[in-house]
Amino acid sequence: MFRFRFAAALAGAGLLFSAALGTCQTGQAQQAYPDANTPVLHANANLVLVDVVVTDHGTAVHGLDQKRFHVYEDGHEQAISAFDEHQPASAPAPEATAALAARIAALPPHTYTNIPLYPEATAVNVLLLDGLNTPMANQQDARRQMIEYMSKITPGTSLAIFTLSSQLRMVEGFTTNTAQLVKALKGKAGSAGPSVVLDPRADSAQQTVNETLSNLASGTTGPSPETVAALEQFQTDLTATQTDLRVHITLDAMQQLARYLSAIPGRKNLIWFSGSFPIALDPDSDQALPFLAVRSYADDIRKTSELMTAARVAVYPVDARGMMTQSTADAAYAPSALRVTANTGGKVTVHSTGLNDSNVVHDYETFMTQSMEQHGSMQQIAGETGGIASINSNDLKEAVAKAVENGACYYSIAFVPGDKKFNGRYHRLKLAVEGGGYKLAYRSGYYADASSKPSAHNPGTTNLVAEATLHGAPPSTQILFRAQVLPSTDPSLVGVKFQDGPAGDMAATLKGPVQRYLVGLVVDPKSLTLNDLPGGVHQSELEFVLVAYDSDGKRLNYVDRSYAINIKPEEFAEKMAAGLRARLTIDLPKGQSFLRIAVQDLNGSRAGSLEVPINDTAK
Repeated sequence: MFRFRFAAALAGAGLLFSAALGTCQTGQAQQAYPDANTPVLHANANLVLVDVVVTDHGTAVHGLDQKRFHVYEDGHEQAISAFDEHQPASAPAPEATAALAARIAALPPHTYTNIPLYPEATAVNVLLLDGLNTPMANQQDARRQMIEYMSKITPGTSLAIFTLSSQLRMVEGFTTNTAQLVKALKGKAGSAGPSVVLDPRADSAQQTVNETLSNLASGTTGPSPETVAALEQFQTDLTATQTDLRVHITLDAMQQLARYLSAIPGRKNLIWFSGSFPIALDPDSDQALPFLAVRSYADDIRKTSELMTAARVAVYPVDARGMMTQSTADAAYAPSALRVTANTGGKVTVHSTGLNDSNVVHDYETFMTQSMEQHGSMQQIAGETGGIASINSNDLKEAVAKAVENGACYYSIAFVPGDKKFNGRYHRLKLAVEGGGYKLAYRSGYYADASSKPSAHNPGTTNLVAEATLHGAPPSTQILFRAQVLPSTDPSLVGVKFQDGPAGDMAATLKGPVQRYLVGLVVDPKSLTLNDLPGGVHQSELEFVLVAYDSDGKRLNYVDRSYAINIKPEEFAEKMAAGLRARLTIDLPKGQSFLRIAVQDLNGSRAGSLEVPINDTAK
C-alpha cells in the first residue's frame, strides 16, 4: 500500500525551514548523466501485475477479499501470488494542512521544498485536451467545464494537463495545486487551438461539389458526369487522407505519453477529451471506386494500447461533443438527393434520386456508422487498458470526477505466469469476482517481453534518477529537502566565488545569453541510510542531479554529482537537526525554463525531487 507521509513531513518541516545553506565534504564527482548507454542492474521477478477497478452501478466497490477474485491467462486459472487494495488515504486535519501550508508559504524568496501537503496518491491523473480530433466549439465547452470541476476537486488530487494539436504538449506538470491548474487551463497554452486537420474549408469544398452535382442534375450546363464523379472521388480521398493523418498523429501522441508515463511509478489515469476518432473507414458504396477510402487502424491501436498497459496507464476517453444529435433530426438538415454510381463496365453515372424517404434512411445510416466507428475506437482503447469510456453525456465534469474517483480505488493482483518464456507472445487475461453483478475494468492482456529489454510493446524500465528528473513528473518525497535557487547576480551572493568555465555538462551547447544559477540544498537526514565507519563515523552517499528543460520538454543542461558525506560523532546531533547541505551551479539560457532537482540516497535506493520554474527575462 502507499504510505501516508504527512506525519514525517511535519517532523522534518522545522529542520528544512531553519537550516542555513552551506558546503559539504566532497568526494569524486560522477560527471555522466544517466542515459540509454548507462548500465543498470535489474531484478527479474517474472511476475504479472494487473490493476482492476471494480464498480457497482458506476460506484467503486471496496473491501473485497482476495478469495473472491479469479484470474485466468489464456483460459487457464492462475494462482494469485500477491493482492492489494488501493484507496485514497484520509486527508489530514484541515488545521494541520493549513499550518504546514503557511510554513511552506513563509519560505525565503526563491526557496522551494518537496514536503507534501497531502498523502501520497494511489494514482495520478493526466488530462489530455485533444484539439486535433475535436471541433473548436466543443474544446471551449470542455475547458469551461474543467475549470468548473477544479473548484470541486478533492484536495490532494494529483493532475497534469496536456494538449494535442499538431503535436503533444505539456501545459502543466503533475501538481496538487488547484489554482495552478486553473491558471493553466485559462491560459493560452490551455487551448489546443483549431484542429490542423478538421479544416472547415473541406466542408466548403464538399458544398461546392454538391452544388455542381445539383446544377448538373437539373440540366444546367456544367462539367461532364465523369468530371463530377472524379471530383467527388477526390473529395472522398481527401477525407480519407485527413482521417489517416489524424489517426497517426493521435496514436503517436498516445505512444509518447505511454513512454513518458512509464517512468512514473504506480497507476496513471489518462482522461482523454476527444471528438471523433474513427477506427476504420468503411467503403462508401455510393462512390464510383468505393474501396479507395478504406483504412484499418486496428493493429496500430492495439500496439498503442499495449504500450499503455505496460506503463500501467488506464485510458478514460470522454467524448467532448457530449450527447450526439442525429443529423436527420437537425432543423437545418437537407437530405442527399444525388448519387454517383458505376456499372460493371466502369461507366460513371450521376443521377437524382429525389427528396424521398430512402435518402433520409441513407443519411441516418451513415451517421450511425460513423458514430459507431468513432466511439468504438475509444471503447477499444479503454477496454484494453482498464479504463472506461464516457460517451453521449453532456456532463463532462461528472465524467472526469468518476474517472478520478474510480481510478484511485483499485485492486492490484499479481501472479506467476505458467508460460515463463520471454518470447514476445501475447497472453489474454480474464478476471472474475464471485458474487454480485460487478463490472470489472482491467487490461485485456500482456506481451511476454523481458522487462529489462525495451521492445515494440514495452517502453523499458528506468532507474531512480531518470524517474526523479523527468520533466513535469510528480515530486518524489522519499527524501525530503529544500532548495534555494538564485541567479549569480542576486545581491545576497555578493562575494561568493563561482567556478571557472561552463557549469553543466551541456553548457557549451547553450545559445544566446546565459545566466549562472546557484542551487543550495538542505537534505533531511532522517530518511537516509547511513553507513557505520571506524571511529563512530557515519557516512551518507548522495547523488545530486540538476536537469534543465525548455517549455517543450527538451533537455537544456544538466549537472550530476555524487558525494560521500562523513559525519563525525561530535557532529552527529547537529547534522541530524540542521540537515546535510550541498551547493551546485548550473548555466541556463535566459528566458523560461524548468529546473528539475533530485537527490538520491545511493545506500538506500531512495530519491526525492521537485521542479522549479525559471523565468529570467532580464537582458
